[in-house]
Amino acid sequence: MFPIEVPPLRERPSDIPLLVAYFVERYARNVGKTIRQVDKRTLELVQSYRWPGNVRELQNVVERAVIICESETLKVDPRWLARQTAPERARPLADELAVRERQMIETALAESNGRVSGPTGAAARLGMPGSTLESKIRTLGISKHRFKGS
Repeated sequence: MFPIEVPPLRERPSDIPLLVAYFVERYARNVGKTIRQVDKRTLELVQSYRWPGNVRELQNVVERAVIICESETLKVDPRWLARQTAPERARPLADELAVRERQMIETALAESNGRVSGPTGAAARLGMPGSTLESKIRTLGISKHRFKGS
């Protein structure tokens, strides 16, 4: 397996104008519309939004905007994104869950002497596939080698 790590869209705001342009061209062509530009405020709005749904969410917002667009300038209704910003308030819970996940993984690694897979590995203790645990270990930056022989 060759893992490809792509940061979330919220960490790549400079990619958003290119993605918006691509989606606008694609969906405008599909519905037979000519959209020549994206409203400046719309571009600022989509670049400042956190995109919890990542690229698919951006794609859906642009598709919706293209479908209802009645001019050559694309605009996104800010209410489409404002209503979706509520989960941002839950950030402390997300942080707490990440800390707890790290603790559980590190405990399982310590109990399995750094072994990830197999019947006595940390993945089995956590009830997940070894590949999923390996991915989580990489994402969380855990050094599984420090648990070997502990």
